[in-house]
Amino acid sequence: MPVKPHNKVTGFSGNEIYCLEKLGYKAGQLCLGNNVIALGILRGVGAGLSNLAGGEVAEITQLVHEGRKNAYDRMMKEADGYQGIGLAGVSFDMINHGGNLEFIAIGSTIHQPGSSQEKLAFSTSANAQQLYCQLDAGFTPHRFVFGNVAYSIGVGGNIAGALRGLQRGEVSQYTEIFDRTRHLALTRIKDEAREAKANAVIGIETSIMPLLGTQEMMMIGTASSHPALDEYLTDPVTSDMTNEELWNLVNIGYLPIRLVMGVSVYSLGLASGITSSLKSMVGGQIDSLTELLYEAREKALERIEQDAERCGADEVVGVKTRVYDLGGGLVEFMVIGTAVKKMPGITTLHDTLPPQAIIQDKETFVDTSQGMGAVLTMRQAASAKKTQKGPLSLIFTIIFVIFYVVVKIIAHQ
Repeated sequence: MPVKPHNKVTGFSGNEIYCLEKLGYKAGQLCLGNNVIALGILRGVGAGLSNLAGGEVAEITQLVHEGRKNAYDRMMKEADGYQGIGLAGVSFDMINHGGNLEFIAIGSTIHQPGSSQEKLAFSTSANAQQLYCQLDAGFTPHRFVFGNVAYSIGVGGNIAGALRGLQRGEVSQYTEIFDRTRHLALTRIKDEAREAKANAVIGIETSIMPLLGTQEMMMIGTASSHPALDEYLTDPVTSDMTNEELWNLVNIGYLPIRLVMGVSVYSLGLASGITSSLKSMVGGQIDSLTELLYEAREKALERIEQDAERCGADEVVGVKTRVYDLGGGLVEFMVIGTAVKKMPGITTLHDTLPPQAIIQDKETFVDTSQGMGAVLTMRQAASAKKTQKGPLSLIFTIIFVIFYVVVKIIAHQ
């Protein structure tokens, strides 16, 4: 149990403290938990073998999940020592210490004045401003939850991708793999919500980052309950709307139903690649590639529309589009949004939000030392790449220009 300091140290900002006061709460102590892990030889070998097939790399998924969970548990243990009724603003961080990964969980306790004996009743990824929006929209927080998946296209996938690059269009096998893999993170965050006896996960934030030779997709959010969503106890509602957006939609009678994702993996084709290279030198629209990329996005959007229809939603809001180059001439298009439904008798506790609940705090500490280093490294890498490929590119350009001029002369004769 930590020693309680004489002076309280909190992670809440002035706007957050104001929102807590309006809710009848007081800001409490900043709490932290950490856990340092090493990949290990055996797990590294296992991950390497998994990479051959593509899809989820279960060894890394489990390893980093355990690291974050241990950090979270230690933070909650520290928070117990400071008491309070809840822990808000819970977030994760990860630092690489020479090959060892440190996972950090951080949050701040909330107190209720006049309470004779406080006990932590909830934890949430929402800061105090977001918590105000959630509570006013009728949601009761239960627990901070997260779901992750580490994945790779695999060595075999790169080889197959290179071969399929001769053709163009959707590669259904890869679409299926990536769609299933990306939904694993969503499935896992819903599983944690069910364990918490919640009927919704709101304020979901999704991040994708490189991790130990793979890509990790992670979702964090707050397992919550709303009295109008009791029918979803076995299949909790999911939403990636911001908490301010959530409040606005609840105010006019809408509730979130499901976070929806659509994925399509397309091969640009060898012919498109050659045409693109030639056109980049002489200028002009690449019709075949334009149509192909348009079709890929439309396929992904069509899939979230179908998902929304299956869950009985009225519309999909806050749709975001992401594009990922998978290598080997393959490109993944992913769209993500929240399906919502109009429900009778639904509204917020108040007609308006206080400005302090929506004002974004300005960053007053800016550290550019690491960023400058990253920019310098990228520039050096780009310079080295130009040095290696410069002569070859120049020769190819000269040959093409000569060929182009000759063709033009012959055409005019």
